[in-house]
Amino acid sequence: MHRSAAIFYVKDGYDTSGKRLLGRQSAGEGFLKALARYSQAETLYCSTPSEDSFREFCHRVRGWTTQNRSIVWLNSNDPSSLSQAGVLYYPTPGIGEWAWKRRFSDSRSYSLCGITHTTASRAIMEAVSQLLIAPVQPWDALICTSQAVKQGVEHLLESWGEYLLQRTGCRPDANVQLPVIPLGVDCTAFPQGNQAKESRRRLRQTLQIAEEDLVILFVGRLVSYAKAHPVPMYLAVERAVQQLRRDSQLSQQRVHLIQAGWFESDKDEAAFKAAAKKYCPSVNALFVDGRLPEIRRQIWSTADIFISLADNIQETFGLTPIEAMASGLPVVVSDWNGYKESVRHDIDGFRVPTLLPPPGTGGDLAFDYINDRVNYSTFVGESAMTTAIDIDACATFLLRLMGDRTLRQRLGENGRQRARQVYDWRIVIESYEALWVELARKRASESMCAPLEAERSPYPISDDPFRAFAHYPTQSLTPQLRLTLGQMASPQARAELFQLWTNTLGSSRRLSPEETDRLIELVGKLGSISIEEIFRQWQIAPRSIGGVRLYRTVSYLLKFDILKIESLSRTSRNTEFLQ
Repeated sequence: MHRSAAIFYVKDGYDTSGKRLLGRQSAGEGFLKALARYSQAETLYCSTPSEDSFREFCHRVRGWTTQNRSIVWLNSNDPSSLSQAGVLYYPTPGIGEWAWKRRFSDSRSYSLCGITHTTASRAIMEAVSQLLIAPVQPWDALICTSQAVKQGVEHLLESWGEYLLQRTGCRPDANVQLPVIPLGVDCTAFPQGNQAKESRRRLRQTLQIAEEDLVILFVGRLVSYAKAHPVPMYLAVERAVQQLRRDSQLSQQRVHLIQAGWFESDKDEAAFKAAAKKYCPSVNALFVDGRLPEIRRQIWSTADIFISLADNIQETFGLTPIEAMASGLPVVVSDWNGYKESVRHDIDGFRVPTLLPPPGTGGDLAFDYINDRVNYSTFVGESAMTTAIDIDACATFLLRLMGDRTLRQRLGENGRQRARQVYDWRIVIESYEALWVELARKRASESMCAPLEAERSPYPISDDPFRAFAHYPTQSLTPQLRLTLGQMASPQARAELFQLWTNTLGSSRRLSPEETDRLIELVGKLGSISIEEIFRQWQIAPRSIGGVRLYRTVSYLLKFDILKIESLSRTSRNTEFLQ
């Protein structure tokens, strides 16, 4: 049986139409589109806090699928509703927060499934570290998009666990599953055959690139401190071009370097263009807006070689080399993070050696980041400035590809097949749904970690205020206390009280006005009645929703002397209240 999941939907995580196009958004939109197309589930579930967001979700999903399946809204303000779906897919690693929310109802009612994107930020590291203390269960999972990410997550959990061992004398287990499922691409979306040839002809004509010219393509954000510093790429491309000319392999051909992306600022744009002019003067450097849908779909057809020398610790997977492979391009990438797994060296392309300073030499940078002396961009940017790329090796790989059309075609076709067999969304969605089925099996059979004990808070640092501060009042309400009418119980007096806006706070958590009137009338009719007797007459349990609302309403009515605690005598009133 195939099981889908409730998708936690906030537009920013699944939309690529904004001015700041980020990798996680591209991955999120691709995932949602693929789930709509390829899911084997009869029903799709959307977890979002508002009906407007749900309608937007439906509009987008309906446009991506031809199947007539139902789409159900599960209000995220009521986490217990997620039991209907069985799994919540939350597009960050922050499932620990949801594990606490789930504990307010039943930790076995549904599974949590998060996913990694960047793991370098303090917020994400804190979210991952929460997995050691949050009530996550064996039927929960944090999807790692690459082995590199999984290794980083395991390192963080190991280091944090070692500290907890020193601090508390025991090392907790994370409990969650850490499956490796890559991000995907829609291989059918990239021009193929005659369509690719026509796209190549048209875009080259637009960009004034001759058919016989060589084009090297980079796709991604054009920002040196958060993606890939351009100078090593410029140097390597220039060296390869100069060598080709020395070898007389370039006659009338020109070499073009297209960078398809977007700049964070005018300062970044000026720096990129100045560096290109200075460090690869023999190359025609072109910049196109990679946010435009037409460019995103078709720029691949224009190129002969794809290059991406990622050098940043905030990178975890790298989707653009997979997109290039799906387009049939040979790729030259840095031997870095997820690129190590997606690109097979000398099969789909080439991986350029990289180097970092030794462990233990970046403590001051970590301290300044945690101390807010540097922000996240500076933290990852300064780290990236020490990532060395083997420029000579990169130039050599480019030289081989630029001078050998047959090699380009062979590696490009290898990459195309790999993209279809491993990274196509149809394959990836199957892995997601297989995971969700496995989590359902574990939820039905495995023991619960840290089950909630009676009279304990589901979330100790956000406790029931009536428990956490039970020592503040003289006493708490008990079922045995008897109620009588107070001096403000008349319909006029209480109506005036209820109309004051200062007295309306929290009304949605008390009995309705009709139920409140019914309660007051019952007390007035009997003269006095215990709370316990009201529970019996109304057939509600003290800890049910109705029982909780009754307790709160009684305290509210006592506050304004609409009700009062029955006294055995005028002199014993205070004694009775205290008992």
